[in-house]
Amino acid sequence: MSESGAAKAAGAPAYRALWLVLLGAAGAFALTMGVRQTMGLFLSALNTSTALGVGSISLAFAFGQLWWGLTQPFAGAVADRIGTGRVIFLGVLLVAIGTVITPLMTSTAGLIFAIGVLAAGGAGMAGPSVLMGATTRLVPPEKRGLATGIVNAGGSFGQFAMAPIAIGLTAAVGWAGAMQWLGVLVLLALPAAFLLKGNSNAIAAQAAAASGKKALTAREAIREALATPSYRYLSLGFLVCGFHVAFLATHLPSVVAACGLPPEVGGWSLAMIGLFNIVGSLAMGWAVGRWRMKSLLSLLYATRGLAVLIFLIAPKTTGVMLVFAAVMGVTFLSTVPPTAGLVAKMFGPANMAMLFGIVMLAHQVGGFLGAFLGGYIFQVTGSYDWVWYIDILLAVGAALVNLPIREALLPSRTAKAGA
Repeated sequence: MSESGAAKAAGAPAYRALWLVLLGAAGAFALTMGVRQTMGLFLSALNTSTALGVGSISLAFAFGQLWWGLTQPFAGAVADRIGTGRVIFLGVLLVAIGTVITPLMTSTAGLIFAIGVLAAGGAGMAGPSVLMGATTRLVPPEKRGLATGIVNAGGSFGQFAMAPIAIGLTAAVGWAGAMQWLGVLVLLALPAAFLLKGNSNAIAAQAAAASGKKALTAREAIREALATPSYRYLSLGFLVCGFHVAFLATHLPSVVAACGLPPEVGGWSLAMIGLFNIVGSLAMGWAVGRWRMKSLLSLLYATRGLAVLIFLIAPKTTGVMLVFAAVMGVTFLSTVPPTAGLVAKMFGPANMAMLFGIVMLAHQVGGFLGAFLGGYIFQVTGSYDWVWYIDILLAVGAALVNLPIREALLPSRTAKAGA
């Protein structure tokens, strides 16, 4: 065998292993994100069934946004040290249980428990911080940008695929049966627990041995991150992203109804967001290795603000709604690859899942505000207009706050690497 042939043969198993990692992470994200992001389709049915009011049901969704974020730093810390596979396995089971029992809940507290604690908490455990952390750990540094884009596109594909599935199931078995079948479908993500097993202890130990210094504890890594201005700016911008994403995921079907459009337009609008987010995620994964990540983030937030402004002044037709959903889809989760990339670039992969989990927590604080204020303001004013105005102002602020970020490995990390 020639030298080049031998090299190709040796590289084939590693190549296959890389794609198995990406398939596992993207598939798990597709299922957990797809189910969570289609829950807004059931808001009206839940309101009719329980007579709790849109505001109370929005509170359950909003708590879920916050709890999804709160679980991620802890889930990331456990995954970094004990193992990713175990965290994902438990998370998938909780998503399935929470989704299946949601139609049985008749009180606000019950909905908060099912949607906000079980389903959202499980999705946080099998969510982007753990999945991106595993991908960063298992993928070579030069491929991380594209890899995180592919994993992120998996979540987008899940939303695109699950919305029409949810609509079809609702027509066939009713909204309660549809929701329970979606809970069963989530269990298809369980094999990812075996593909992504392992932790970051080995990386931390190797870095410590090379530098002659002990590895950072979780508390030390958090303290270092929070003392870094660029990390704080990144988290603040991601908070705004959470507001946008949660508001659209929870209330877009209601926005469609308020515009006097047929209910199926809401489902197809969510599907359009998912479809075009695949494009945005893959494009952003490619762009991360070519342009400054903070500039890409500023561009994404500015695009969102401009899209909302144009939507407000445009006639509310089915075509306008679908085009708006497509534009928002391109920017919807494409913020994740550059955000995850900046965390990895500043701090390295050893505590990646935990530190990205903290950024995701900021994202979900924004998500809580987006989901809750969307319902509350609509209930008080009978319109979503003021939510859109807030959305535009936040988008401008996020575009500006990302500009001062310093895109480099921290000096302390550089010193350790060169010790």
